[in-house]
Amino acid sequence: MNQQRINYIKYDEVDTDQWDRCLENAPNDLVYAQSWYLDKICDRWDALVLGNYQYVMPLTFRKKMGITYLYQPPFCQQLGIFPTPTKEISRQFLDELCVRFPFAEINLNAMQLPVESAGTYEKRTNLMLWLNEAYEVLAGNYSKHTRRKLKKAAKHQLNLVSSISAEEYIRFKKNNLSVKLSDKELRALRNILAFSLTRSLGQIYGVYSSGNELCAAAFFIRNKQRVTYLNAASSAEGKKNYAMYFLIDRFISEHAGKDYLLDFEGSMIPGVARLYEGFGATPETYHQFRYNNLPWWIKWLKE
Repeated sequence: MNQQRINYIKYDEVDTDQWDRCLENAPNDLVYAQSWYLDKICDRWDALVLGNYQYVMPLTFRKKMGITYLYQPPFCQQLGIFPTPTKEISRQFLDELCVRFPFAEINLNAMQLPVESAGTYEKRTNLMLWLNEAYEVLAGNYSKHTRRKLKKAAKHQLNLVSSISAEEYIRFKKNNLSVKLSDKELRALRNILAFSLTRSLGQIYGVYSSGNELCAAAFFIRNKQRVTYLNAASSAEGKKNYAMYFLIDRFISEHAGKDYLLDFEGSMIPGVARLYEGFGATPETYHQFRYNNLPWWIKWLKE
């Protein structure tokens, strides 16, 4: 198979039926690589395809100053090659990238291991929790810090609702952001919400205060066994009453005993990582792949 040709396929020529079948049978299948999801987060994307869709790699690209380069889209933690590639196939794909794009800064999936190539790798951490134990067992693995926060949250008479609308969530998100999302990012998030909610792939949980004010919300999206904590927000009140701790605990309680993998998407921010680790989540390593073959007159802009 490794002697087959890797083809560069433009967006409007991708056979999405074959693409999605390839993902469906891939042990490293991720929602981010589904054709519908890529359509929501990118203006357009192309692909590298080996053989008759035996292996695929989405190419998320932008163009600036006449130069086309690969980037990691918003709301998309990992991409790379699907299904899990051998080292030789991985090397073939990455070498092909270097021929076609002068610059890349992309995240590979956790099952695509580093190989010798023209680029460099940087370790990133994801955090995940299997929910197939009883709630009592899962809660027994919470940290002391998390238990203290949950006790404090219990004093605030919080109420969990599992059917927040997309528009209510977007409005709450916009009103409680420390770092503003761009119009393009908000549009991408809105598109993901609309598609996944209408097809029962996603669900938005909200926490209301004793005064019936929405103070925390989180959007979960499911792909097979994997349930991803894709996006969340808390108000100032929600942070004071530990509403997000309450929300995650209630989600775990509701799904305990199911064969689900809760994917927190990890975080390189210590405080956020501590929140997830406190619920017993364990780390998974994936890698950012980067190279810079830009012309000398622009190369420094990306260093």
